Amino acid sequence: MSALTSRALAWQQSGTFEEVEGHRIFVRERPGADDTQPLLLLHGYPSSSFDWRHAFSMLPGRRLIAFDFLGYGLSDKPRDHRYSLAGQADIAEAIAGRFAPARVVLVAHDMGSSVATELLARDIEGKLTFELASAVLFNASLVREQASLLWGQRLLLSRLGPLAARLTSEFAFRRQFGGIFSREHPLSDEEAADQWSLLAHNGGHRLLQRLIYYNHERVGPPGQRWHAALRDWPGRLELAWAELDPICTEAVLQAVLSLRPHAEVTRLPGLGHYPQIEDPAAAIGVIQRHASQG
Repeated sequence: MSALTSRALAWQQSGTFEEVEGHRIFVRERPGADDTQPLLLLHGYPSSSFDWRHAFSMLPGRRLIAFDFLGYGLSDKPRDHRYSLAGQADIAEAIAGRFAPARVVLVAHDMGSSVATELLARDIEGKLTFELASAVLFNASLVREQASLLWGQRLLLSRLGPLAARLTSEFAFRRQFGGIFSREHPLSDEEAADQWSLLAHNGGHRLLQRLIYYNHERVGPPGQRWHAALRDWPGRLELAWAELDPICTEAVLQAVLSLRPHAEVTRLPGLGHYPQIEDPAAAIGVIQRHASQG
């Protein structure tokens, strides 16, 4: 088992574990003022709710709910599980049902934004078990065909994926993860150590080819469900887009806007794939403004 860094350990100690469908899910939540809508924070691949840690210091008075998806961070990491968007959405519903006392503002990034589209689809169908107030989605491969996947991601999605996952090392992780940060806001050694310790916790780095499975789901006819959700969900949906993201590029944003032309867009110039880590003030500022309009 990889040892957690002191910062990752402190994050673990600030939260609790909830049993959901027979698995332990790490949850970090904080009560807020009664007149504010709770924020449900969904993280991306291959990281964890630790990505949203700055929200807890920069959004005083807000009820915040963050958790690690199954297979990620501090949550359970079953070896033979099929990590689908629908399954992760089930977990999000369960956590919202336990911790959100009012209409929820959904805040999501990367894979979490893909999970969010499944929640939007369920809301359209009248099947969502909690009430959505609004949603703000940060960079994600929402129209997967337009995304520019990294060579490592493409390898994990290929038939060589299991071998690539078994050979994943901290050095390789740092190199690829660092490559999606902007030059002006590079990945720090401290951040890299934290992220690796959470990824490798309980052998999660050996599951990367399973965790990235959702990219197969987003391509072609299966992805039409989530494209329709982006197009048809009647609520207030905002996009927050880091302009130097090498994966979720301008082409992805334009493809999303072709589905939802009137979506509000906040551009984040000078930032790469992880704006909430690169420039917490800019990313959290978007969330604060969005939530205050509810």
